[in-house]
Amino acid sequence: MGCGTSVATETQGKIVEPDDTAKTPCPALTMKAAVLIQRWYRRYMARLEMRRRYTWNIFQSIEYAGEQDQLQLSSFFSFMLDNFTQLNENGPDLISQLLDPVVDPWLGRETGYNLIPVPESYSGPRLSFPLSVSDTNSLLGAFKEQQTLHARYVLQLLYETKKLLKQMPNITHLSTSYTNEITICGDLHGRLDDLLLIFYKNGLPSAETPYVFNGDFVDRGKKSVEVVILLLVYLLLYPDYMHLNRGNHEDHIMNLRYGFTREVMQKYKTHGREILQLFQDVFSLLPIATVIDGKILIVHGGISDQTDLDFLSSIERHKVKSALRFPRRSLEKLDIDQSQRQMKRGRSTASSRPSSSCSHSKNQRTPNQRKRRCGQRRQDMPFLDSLSSVAPPLPLQHDLEWKQIVDILWSDPKTQEGCSPNIFRGGGCYFGPDVTQRLLTRHGLQLLIRSHECKQEGYELCHGGKVITIFSASNYYEEGSNRGAYIKVGRELVPRFYQYQVSHTTRKLTLTQRVRVAEGSALKALKEKLFSHRSELLSGLQQYDHKNTGNVSVSDWAQVFESVLRLDLPWRTLRPHLARLAPDGSVEYKSCFEDMESGIPLPQVTPNMAETLFRYRTDIEIIFNIIDKDHSGLISIEEFRHTWHLFSAHLGVDIDDRAVDDLARKNKDQQLNEKMDGDKYS
Repeated sequence: MGCGTSVATETQGKIVEPDDTAKTPCPALTMKAAVLIQRWYRRYMARLEMRRRYTWNIFQSIEYAGEQDQLQLSSFFSFMLDNFTQLNENGPDLISQLLDPVVDPWLGRETGYNLIPVPESYSGPRLSFPLSVSDTNSLLGAFKEQQTLHARYVLQLLYETKKLLKQMPNITHLSTSYTNEITICGDLHGRLDDLLLIFYKNGLPSAETPYVFNGDFVDRGKKSVEVVILLLVYLLLYPDYMHLNRGNHEDHIMNLRYGFTREVMQKYKTHGREILQLFQDVFSLLPIATVIDGKILIVHGGISDQTDLDFLSSIERHKVKSALRFPRRSLEKLDIDQSQRQMKRGRSTASSRPSSSCSHSKNQRTPNQRKRRCGQRRQDMPFLDSLSSVAPPLPLQHDLEWKQIVDILWSDPKTQEGCSPNIFRGGGCYFGPDVTQRLLTRHGLQLLIRSHECKQEGYELCHGGKVITIFSASNYYEEGSNRGAYIKVGRELVPRFYQYQVSHTTRKLTLTQRVRVAEGSALKALKEKLFSHRSELLSGLQQYDHKNTGNVSVSDWAQVFESVLRLDLPWRTLRPHLARLAPDGSVEYKSCFEDMESGIPLPQVTPNMAETLFRYRTDIEIIFNIIDKDHSGLISIEEFRHTWHLFSAHLGVDIDDRAVDDLARKNKDQQLNEKMDGDKYS
């Protein structure tokens, strides 16, 4: 039996020869089957691609929304500087030291690190300066073995790096005539495995293998300290062949939200404060651009229609400690100008400028709408697209320097012509192909290489191939979500792309399984977003539910979700994952919140308080960590009450005093002398 057998079969005493026609299917049927299979496969792959794309959109939209929240938090820091009363009498509060740091005499001594003993029991790597190849090799081996470099060596490394960076120009000029190829890497974000894989595939930094790392070395990943230490070590060892550009995450305020500050304090509990202050200095001294052969410009974010490389070459870059800190003098002028305009206009709100887009009646807007749309209140941080939203007639030199750096670090390309505020990310601008072409022509350039955005393949070309985005952190959102990549440029100045993906489990999964894992993670993050805006969503949906049936049309449901969350997502496509349909085709909108939990334990408080705690959990954790001067994880009840009242007043969150006091009392630890465990609010 089987295919192709010629054995006769006996049926009812008769010998029946197999029918030859049965062995050869009809060509028409074969073609029809092939077409059906092909059609099914194409539909299957199209659905899979659709899922992959909306998963990507969810991840990216939530990431950018988080950056907008960071700008809001930065404005709250400024607000607290004006309103935070001194609760202790032991010198300036830490918030003032963080935003306007006071010089520590200990840090001013070049040999201060020598005062820190290295115990004999320390088994980690030891560095000797000036550094040698053996030092870098031992450090690589130690980091692979999960060892930590001693604080004494970290401080000395930062001191030496600071001295070197002070001698470097704002824009580094490189030439391919001295080397075969230059390797350009994008964001790493604390992914040590990606950095080690790049070194393994491409070679360690050396005179034969020069590198340009284009910013965002830290934050988000768990090995930011190790990544930035390795980069700085190779910078000291090969200052002519290792080049570092500053990214928007080389910023001490960004580090508060995205993990680098916490990581340093966890790994260096005793000397963490000194290390962080030195990192702040080092980050502000990093060059802001690199030019290869006078033809290729490399910046972290992008450009604007006002970017001037000649002006950038002359600024004092170290003065911009944080791009999130709007120049103080500009804020004062903004306040004066707005007061004068308000006196002239009375209570009129008719204006098309972003600085006047916020209503004078803040009670008519939700906190989320005020946060997204009203970036120009005095206590709020204006969009980091520059001073164009304020347009002072005679900008001060420091303001111009700040604006140029913000545009370089925060901007993104777009397909449309022109230059407009990057309201989706909240900082920098969107620049079109015409803006790119003008800058390239003005400075005799051919190509702009930038990073700043995660791409599924690790790189992307736009503006007719004149702009390249390179991103080197693979698995950025989720395991298998994206590849990493780097670029190699030789004397012909033709970029060549190299892709990779660090993977411990992805290779064992099929494409469908990888998409399913990423989709599940994205939908979980989105549902957490829904939970944090539950009251606003229900309020908006109920406005369309005139008969109080619990149902609204799909279009109304999608409109409310976008107006509240402002994530620019395909809500109709996502609806099956978020809400049920009623028999008449309408959406049962309350089903969006059934069995929805934040996944994070919250104190037993009123629903409004719980929602507020969850929505602003990251911001609250950051603020409490700042107030916690000794990093014990404890703050006083009085500090908690005062900070929460300021925070709720600043954001317009309606939480009464009784709810705050109840929350404080429920978390009061009697055994720690009325101290509050700040970790319970994160």
